Amino acid sequence: MTIRVLLADDQAMVRGGLRMILEDQPDIEVVAEAVDGVDAVEQARRLRPDVCLVDIRMPRLDGLQVTRALAGPEVADPLRVVVVTTFDLDEYVYGALRGGAVGFILKDAGPALLVEAVRAADNGDALVSPALTLRLLRHLNPPARPADGRFRPALSDREIEVVRAVARGRTNQEIAAELFISLSTVKSHVSAIQRKLGARNRVEVAAWAWENRIAEGA
Repeated sequence: MTIRVLLADDQAMVRGGLRMILEDQPDIEVVAEAVDGVDAVEQARRLRPDVCLVDIRMPRLDGLQVTRALAGPEVADPLRVVVVTTFDLDEYVYGALRGGAVGFILKDAGPALLVEAVRAADNGDALVSPALTLRLLRHLNPPARPADGRFRPALSDREIEVVRAVARGRTNQEIAAELFISLSTVKSHVSAIQRKLGARNRVEVAAWAWENRIAEGA
């Protein structure tokens, strides 16, 4: 099944490069290119692509505004947005992830990671550039919690193990291998965890784990 992708970047050369990388894959098709944020939102809502690749800095609406418009908490049927940027700034990553993005990768991360991020988003996984993941999630400001700093809303021991793996950026396949369980079981656990936490995607699960010190160990 082909993954339909929308590219949003105000630089034609960048869009062209991303298109070449993606369309070199047999399972990915670029269905639209947007030249600014307003164009991205309009085309995405009309075409409903499987994945939207969105740059941070664009005219009219920036990437964070586009992300909130397409995938924010108030969106009834959110699209899957992956932010692709050259700007390695914490506030951008926080804003994108809080706004509903399911991925955040740097443009210099390489073609393989770009393709992996698209496939991960389409599969319901989330991918953040490895250079950013632990640095950012560890520095989230922890909210007020009980004395031990932990808040576990009826999560089983196995679900806690899955949460830790998600917080470390593991894919479903990697979690299955690490925990010696089937892929379908991992997906069931992730769905149950998201429901219990009120999290809309894996990124929010990871953020919750680091905020509540779940990811730091048993």
